[in-house]
Amino acid sequence: MDIELYLKRFHALSFKEVSLQNLGEIQNLHLEHIPFENLDVIRRIPIYLNLKTIYEKIVMKHRGGYCYEVNGLFHALLCELGYDAHLVSATVLRQTGEWAKADTHAAILVNLEEPYLVDVGFGAACPRLPVPLNGDKKVDVNAAYTITQINDRQFDLVYESDKEQRTLYRFNNEPKNLLDFHEGCVFNQVSKDSSFTHHDVITKATPTGRVTLTDQTLTIIENDLREKVNLSESEKQQTLRDIFNIQL
Repeated sequence: MDIELYLKRFHALSFKEVSLQNLGEIQNLHLEHIPFENLDVIRRIPIYLNLKTIYEKIVMKHRGGYCYEVNGLFHALLCELGYDAHLVSATVLRQTGEWAKADTHAAILVNLEEPYLVDVGFGAACPRLPVPLNGDKKVDVNAAYTITQINDRQFDLVYESDKEQRTLYRFNNEPKNLLDFHEGCVFNQVSKDSSFTHHDVITKATPTGRVTLTDQTLTIIENDLREKVNLSESEKQQTLRDIFNIQL
């Protein structure tokens, strides 16, 4: 992996020194420039948990990916930069109140003066800065986030906005390897019960909000304003090119 090229991919060459502030900067920049997306899943292009393949897709082909890809590669980068980091598994709590398949989300724990949850692969609800496990609230441009400890191993990531408060997922602090997520990666590519096998989803953060393309609907959030636009197929392809810099 060419660290310099990866950092250049998301405009983060100035933040290579290990610190909490720099960790927050590169997390936020990653979310602004490398989208969360399932375009390969919908097109039945297999996704393998191989860092070389993921690096080529995200850095060389200027794509994004879903959690195993973006968090897997970002974790590898953090380790190369000198951070004490490891992958962790999480179980997503869907907005219906039902738990998704257990341990099929990959996130990252980073140990500085204390442990922090870092995630660049949770779509539109993803925190844009490290969240400490001590329960302190962290606020970004979209929402507030806290972590509630369940027991010695399990913690909940809690999302709070003006309209709602809910648990996003429950994670275990036990270190995982990327290949430990093989079953979840396959499930999320092929199962009808997966959130990723029904329609295109691509989203990235912006300095003032977020832009998301869901099937044929583009949603733009700027500060407290939300706009939705229905797109034709040609407009969708143009949006992928112009906003997400992706040409399929």
